[in-house]
Amino acid sequence: MTELAALRGNPSWIWRAGQKRRLAMVERWAPVGGKRVLDVGCGVGTYTSAFHQLGAEALGMELELERAQEARSRGALVVQAAGEALPFKSGSFDLVFSHEVIEHASNDRKMAAEMVRVAKGGGRILVFCPNRWYPFETHGHYWRGRYHFGNTPLINYLPNRLRNQLAPHVRTYSGRGLRALFAGLPTRLVHHTQIFPGYDNLVARHPAWGGRIRRISYQLERTPLRVLGLSHVLVLEKTEPSPT
Repeated sequence: MTELAALRGNPSWIWRAGQKRRLAMVERWAPVGGKRVLDVGCGVGTYTSAFHQLGAEALGMELELERAQEARSRGALVVQAAGEALPFKSGSFDLVFSHEVIEHASNDRKMAAEMVRVAKGGGRILVFCPNRWYPFETHGHYWRGRYHFGNTPLINYLPNRLRNQLAPHVRTYSGRGLRALFAGLPTRLVHHTQIFPGYDNLVARHPAWGGRIRRISYQLERTPLRVLGLSHVLVLEKTEPSPT
Protein backbone atom coordinates (compact mmCIF):
# COMPACT_ATOMS: atom_id res chain seq x y z
CA MET A 1 0.00 0.00 0.00
CA THR A 2 2.86 2.41 0.77
CA GLU A 3 4.43 1.75 -2.65
CA LEU A 4 1.10 2.49 -4.34
CA ALA A 5 0.82 5.67 -2.27
CA ALA A 6 4.27 6.65 -3.47
CA LEU A 7 3.48 6.05 -7.13
CA ARG A 8 -0.15 7.23 -7.33
CA GLY A 9 -0.86 9.13 -4.12
CA ASN A 10 -3.78 8.41 -1.84
CA PRO A 11 -7.27 9.01 -3.23
CA SER A 12 -10.00 10.92 -1.39
CA TRP A 13 -11.72 8.09 0.50
CA ILE A 14 -14.35 10.06 2.38
CA TRP A 15 -16.32 13.25 1.83
CA ARG A 16 -15.34 16.06 4.16
CA ALA A 17 -15.30 19.86 4.29
CA GLY A 18 -12.16 20.09 2.16
CA GLN A 19 -13.69 18.05 -0.67
CA LYS A 20 -16.96 19.95 -0.38
CA ARG A 21 -15.10 23.24 -0.74
CA ARG A 22 -13.25 22.04 -3.82
CA LEU A 23 -16.49 20.83 -5.36
CA ALA A 24 -17.93 24.30 -4.81
CA MET A 25 -14.98 25.69 -6.78
CA VAL A 26 -15.78 23.33 -9.63
CA GLU A 27 -19.40 24.46 -9.57
CA ARG A 28 -18.28 28.09 -9.69
CA TRP A 29 -16.09 27.71 -12.76
CA ALA A 30 -17.71 24.77 -14.56
CA PRO A 31 -21.23 23.88 -13.32
CA VAL A 32 -21.81 20.19 -13.94
CA GLY A 33 -25.60 19.79 -13.88
CA GLY A 34 -26.78 18.19 -17.11
CA LYS A 35 -23.19 18.04 -18.46
CA ARG A 36 -20.94 15.19 -19.55
CA VAL A 37 -18.04 15.07 -17.09
CA LEU A 38 -14.87 12.98 -17.18
CA ASP A 39 -13.02 12.52 -13.87
CA VAL A 40 -9.46 11.65 -14.91
CA GLY A 41 -7.76 9.56 -12.24
CA CYS A 42 -10.92 9.24 -10.19
CA GLY A 43 -9.42 7.05 -7.45
CA VAL A 44 -12.30 5.45 -5.54
CA GLY A 45 -14.86 7.68 -7.26
CA THR A 46 -15.43 10.30 -4.58
CA TYR A 47 -15.78 13.24 -6.97
CA THR A 48 -17.31 11.14 -9.74
CA SER A 49 -20.19 10.24 -7.43
CA ALA A 50 -20.52 13.87 -6.29
CA PHE A 51 -20.82 15.03 -9.91
CA HIS A 52 -23.49 12.41 -10.52
CA GLN A 53 -25.45 13.63 -7.50
CA LEU A 54 -25.35 17.14 -8.98
CA GLY A 55 -27.03 15.88 -12.14
CA ALA A 56 -24.02 15.27 -14.35
CA GLU A 57 -23.48 12.34 -16.67
CA ALA A 58 -20.25 11.54 -14.86
CA LEU A 59 -17.66 8.99 -15.92
CA GLY A 60 -14.54 8.12 -13.95
CA MET A 61 -11.23 7.01 -15.44
CA GLU A 62 -8.76 5.19 -13.19
CA LEU A 63 -5.49 3.39 -13.93
CA GLU A 64 -5.34 1.19 -10.83
CA LEU A 65 -7.68 -1.80 -11.06
CA GLU A 66 -8.37 -2.11 -7.32
CA ARG A 67 -9.32 1.55 -7.05
CA ALA A 68 -11.52 1.32 -10.14
CA GLN A 69 -13.29 -1.68 -8.62
CA GLU A 70 -13.80 0.18 -5.34
CA ALA A 71 -15.27 3.14 -7.24
CA ARG A 72 -17.67 0.82 -9.06
CA SER A 73 -18.72 -0.75 -5.78
CA ARG A 74 -19.69 2.74 -4.64
CA GLY A 75 -21.91 3.17 -7.68
CA ALA A 76 -19.58 5.18 -9.92
CA LEU A 77 -19.27 4.41 -13.63
CA VAL A 78 -15.54 3.87 -14.20
CA VAL A 79 -13.29 2.92 -17.10
CA GLN A 80 -9.79 1.59 -16.47
CA ALA A 81 -7.26 3.50 -18.57
CA ALA A 82 -4.24 5.81 -18.39
CA GLY A 83 -4.49 9.57 -18.49
CA GLU A 84 -1.95 9.67 -21.32
CA ALA A 85 -4.23 7.60 -23.59
CA LEU A 86 -7.87 8.42 -22.88
CA PRO A 87 -10.13 5.92 -24.72
CA PHE A 88 -12.67 8.51 -25.87
CA LYS A 89 -13.42 10.40 -29.05
CA SER A 90 -12.24 13.97 -29.36
CA GLY A 91 -14.75 16.52 -28.11
CA SER A 92 -16.68 14.09 -25.89
CA PHE A 93 -16.99 15.98 -22.58
CA ASP A 94 -18.24 19.33 -21.33
CA LEU A 95 -15.86 19.16 -18.38
CA VAL A 96 -12.62 17.23 -18.00
CA PHE A 97 -11.65 17.19 -14.33
CA SER A 98 -8.44 16.01 -12.68
CA HIS A 99 -7.91 16.12 -8.93
CA GLU A 100 -4.31 15.77 -7.72
CA VAL A 101 -3.42 13.28 -10.44
CA ILE A 102 -1.35 14.88 -13.21
CA GLU A 103 1.71 15.02 -10.93
CA HIS A 104 1.76 11.19 -10.96
CA ALA A 105 1.40 10.72 -14.73
CA SER A 106 4.25 9.07 -16.59
CA ASN A 107 4.01 11.90 -19.13
CA ASP A 108 2.20 14.93 -17.74
CA ARG A 109 2.43 16.89 -20.99
CA LYS A 110 0.74 14.07 -22.88
CA MET A 111 -1.97 13.78 -20.22
CA ALA A 112 -2.62 17.52 -20.52
CA ALA A 113 -2.98 17.16 -24.29
CA GLU A 114 -5.36 14.23 -23.89
CA MET A 115 -7.57 16.15 -21.47
CA VAL A 116 -7.81 19.00 -23.96
CA ARG A 117 -8.47 16.63 -26.85
CA VAL A 118 -11.49 14.95 -25.27
CA ALA A 119 -13.03 18.24 -24.11
CA LYS A 120 -15.74 19.77 -26.29
CA GLY A 121 -15.20 23.09 -27.98
CA GLY A 122 -16.15 25.66 -25.35
CA GLY A 123 -15.87 22.97 -22.67
CA ARG A 124 -13.61 23.31 -19.69
CA ILE A 125 -10.59 21.54 -18.25
CA LEU A 126 -10.19 21.90 -14.48
CA VAL A 127 -7.07 20.71 -12.71
CA PHE A 128 -6.07 20.54 -9.05
CA CYS A 129 -2.39 19.69 -8.49
CA PRO A 130 0.46 20.30 -6.01
CA ASN A 131 2.03 23.73 -5.70
CA ARG A 132 5.84 23.78 -5.73
CA TRP A 133 5.93 26.57 -3.13
CA TYR A 134 3.87 24.86 -0.44
CA PRO A 135 6.28 24.36 2.50
CA PHE A 136 5.68 20.59 2.72
CA GLU A 137 5.98 17.70 0.31
CA THR A 138 2.77 15.82 1.08
CA HIS A 139 3.57 12.64 -0.86
CA GLY A 140 6.40 11.49 1.37
CA HIS A 141 10.02 11.05 0.33
CA TYR A 142 12.77 8.51 -0.25
CA TRP A 143 15.83 8.38 1.97
CA ARG A 144 18.62 5.85 1.43
CA GLY A 145 16.39 3.76 -0.79
CA ARG A 146 13.44 3.60 1.59
CA TYR A 147 10.10 5.32 1.14
CA HIS A 148 8.77 7.37 4.07
CA PHE A 149 5.12 8.36 3.87
CA GLY A 150 3.93 11.69 5.27
CA ASN A 151 4.51 15.43 5.09
CA THR A 152 8.15 16.45 4.73
CA PRO A 153 9.15 20.12 5.13
CA LEU A 154 11.08 22.17 2.60
CA ILE A 155 11.87 19.45 0.04
CA ASN A 156 10.19 21.42 -2.73
CA TYR A 157 12.39 24.46 -2.02
CA LEU A 158 15.52 22.54 -2.98
CA PRO A 159 17.05 22.78 -6.46
CA ASN A 160 15.52 20.24 -8.86
CA ARG A 161 18.59 17.99 -8.80
CA LEU A 162 18.26 17.50 -5.03
CA ARG A 163 14.49 17.69 -4.82
CA ASN A 164 14.06 14.94 -7.40
CA GLN A 165 16.39 12.60 -5.53
CA LEU A 166 14.20 12.84 -2.44
CA ALA A 167 10.85 12.83 -4.25
CA PRO A 168 11.38 11.17 -7.64
CA HIS A 169 7.89 9.64 -7.50
CA VAL A 170 5.88 12.84 -7.78
CA ARG A 171 6.03 16.28 -9.38
CA THR A 172 5.11 19.67 -8.02
CA TYR A 173 4.45 22.71 -10.19
CA SER A 174 5.13 26.38 -10.15
CA GLY A 175 2.34 28.41 -11.70
CA ARG A 176 4.36 28.99 -14.83
CA GLY A 177 5.35 25.33 -15.03
CA LEU A 178 1.75 24.16 -14.78
CA ARG A 179 0.51 26.52 -17.46
CA ALA A 180 3.41 25.46 -19.67
CA LEU A 181 1.95 21.93 -19.83
CA PHE A 182 -0.90 23.38 -21.89
CA ALA A 183 1.19 25.74 -24.02
CA GLY A 184 0.39 25.39 -27.70
CA LEU A 185 -2.86 23.56 -27.02
CA PRO A 186 -6.21 25.10 -28.10
CA THR A 187 -7.17 26.59 -24.74
CA ARG A 188 -7.60 29.94 -23.07
CA LEU A 189 -6.94 30.63 -19.40
CA VAL A 190 -10.14 31.18 -17.40
CA HIS A 191 -8.84 31.10 -13.82
CA HIS A 192 -5.67 30.17 -11.96
CA THR A 193 -4.97 30.45 -8.25
CA GLN A 194 -3.57 28.54 -5.29
CA ILE A 195 -5.51 27.28 -2.28
CA PHE A 196 -4.60 26.11 1.21
CA PRO A 197 -5.59 22.76 2.76
CA GLY A 198 -8.95 22.08 4.36
CA TYR A 199 -7.24 20.88 7.57
CA ASP A 200 -10.06 18.38 8.08
CA ASN A 201 -8.05 16.05 10.32
CA LEU A 202 -6.78 18.93 12.43
CA VAL A 203 -10.26 20.43 12.81
CA ALA A 204 -11.68 17.02 13.80
CA ARG A 205 -9.07 16.59 16.55
CA HIS A 206 -8.85 20.20 17.74
CA PRO A 207 -11.97 22.06 16.59
CA ALA A 208 -11.20 25.45 18.14
CA TRP A 209 -7.68 26.18 16.99
CA GLY A 210 -7.93 23.92 13.95
CA GLY A 211 -10.88 25.98 12.78
CA ARG A 212 -8.91 29.18 13.45
CA ILE A 213 -6.00 27.97 11.31
CA ARG A 214 -8.42 27.06 8.56
CA ARG A 215 -10.07 30.50 8.60
CA ILE A 216 -6.73 32.33 8.56
CA SER A 217 -5.46 30.18 5.69
CA TYR A 218 -8.56 30.82 3.63
CA GLN A 219 -8.14 34.56 4.21
CA LEU A 220 -4.56 34.30 2.94
CA GLU A 221 -5.90 33.04 -0.38
CA ARG A 222 -7.07 36.62 -1.00
CA THR A 223 -3.52 37.94 -0.63
CA PRO A 224 -0.20 37.42 -2.47
CA LEU A 225 0.63 34.77 0.16
CA ARG A 226 -1.68 32.39 -1.69
CA VAL A 227 1.49 31.51 -3.62
CA LEU A 228 2.34 29.30 -0.61
CA GLY A 229 -0.91 27.33 -0.89
CA LEU A 230 -1.12 23.56 -1.06
CA SER A 231 -2.66 23.21 -4.53
CA HIS A 232 -3.10 24.97 -7.83
CA VAL A 233 -6.59 25.41 -9.24
CA LEU A 234 -6.34 25.80 -13.00
CA VAL A 235 -9.37 26.34 -15.23
CA LEU A 236 -9.04 26.35 -19.00
CA GLU A 237 -11.56 26.57 -21.82
CA LYS A 238 -11.10 24.72 -25.06
CA THR A 239 -11.13 27.15 -27.96
CA GLU A 240 -11.14 24.68 -30.83
CA PRO A 241 -14.60 23.67 -32.13
CA SER A 242 -15.76 20.12 -31.47
CA PRO A 243 -15.50 17.74 -34.45
CA THR A 244 -18.73 17.28 -36.37
